[in-house]
Amino acid sequence: MIVGLGLGHRARLARENFRFARQAGATHIVATLLNSSPANAPGTEEPFLVSRSRPDLWSREALTELRRRVESEDLHLEAVESLEPADLHDVLLDGPLRTQQIAGLQDIIRNLGAAGIPMLGYQFSLAGVWGRHQTPVARGGARTWEFDSPQQPPIPRGMVWNHVYDGELFVSSRDTGASIGDLSSDELWRRYGEFLDAVLPVAEEAGVKLALHPDDPPVPTLRGTARLVHRPELYDRVLALSASPSNCMEVCVGTLAEVDDSDIYQAMDHLSATGKIGYVHFRNVNGTVPQYREDFVDAGDTDMVAVLQILARNGYKGVLVPDHTPELQCDAPWHSGMAYALGWMRGALAAMNELAF
Repeated sequence: MIVGLGLGHRARLARENFRFARQAGATHIVATLLNSSPANAPGTEEPFLVSRSRPDLWSREALTELRRRVESEDLHLEAVESLEPADLHDVLLDGPLRTQQIAGLQDIIRNLGAAGIPMLGYQFSLAGVWGRHQTPVARGGARTWEFDSPQQPPIPRGMVWNHVYDGELFVSSRDTGASIGDLSSDELWRRYGEFLDAVLPVAEEAGVKLALHPDDPPVPTLRGTARLVHRPELYDRVLALSASPSNCMEVCVGTLAEVDDSDIYQAMDHLSATGKIGYVHFRNVNGTVPQYREDFVDAGDTDMVAVLQILARNGYKGVLVPDHTPELQCDAPWHSGMAYALGWMRGALAAMNELAF
């Protein structure tokens, strides 16, 4: 198996972070191009993110240049993940710009293929990753992400995935209490099926795999909207929608372990046996919904060596990235936490004779 590093948000896609990844033993990069900026709701201290479409970041030329910068530091660019909410809000909402945005997403997939980037990791969710907060509850007081079932206000209009794509609509909705409304599971799956029908043929032609991340937190509904893959077995439904080789999974061990009545080892055995895992988010957690926290790779409830053994037994040879990890108390908390996770992963795989260099 291959040890990689995920670099979340565009600000981290700098030469020094590529060099850090290589020095820490990673050989592959999973890059996030999100370019959202933080702001506060008018008249409040409540933070949110503003999402703006940036087609220049997703052009063939820009993606090719990103791949070349990664490769210049003796690394491989395995995937780009997390589409900009401003580029697909009406695909999620089934709104008037849906057809236009589908065409834009098809262009992004073509550009990825032309740039030599083999995979796009994505989520299909209106509420996104929501309700977590950072707190010093990991080993030794390290800061980590925690979920403790907070109150779930409806999603204001002008927002998806915790990102504001229409500021005027968002402010108006906050003033009037208007929301996007509830969304049923059947309707979400209908929209998702139509999305796959539109993008998978393009992905096949471009030679790009589309890898779906499970919902985090893994609950059936969040802020009034249904969730797509909030249990491991729901990936079966995703794969059943299309036998396309481009229809894949971005399996997050931590997210699937957060499910309150599921066996993570059975789930990983079943999913890896399909041969449809694009890449793996490799992290550990303590607890399950409705209350859990992310933890060090060797400190959570899941035996991560057992997970590696399952993946090896089923022939998985792909990339593992520590998508999150607690932050160490030092001058470089994110870097030190990632270095710890990467070292642990390399050591475990080397002991199993499964480490690919």
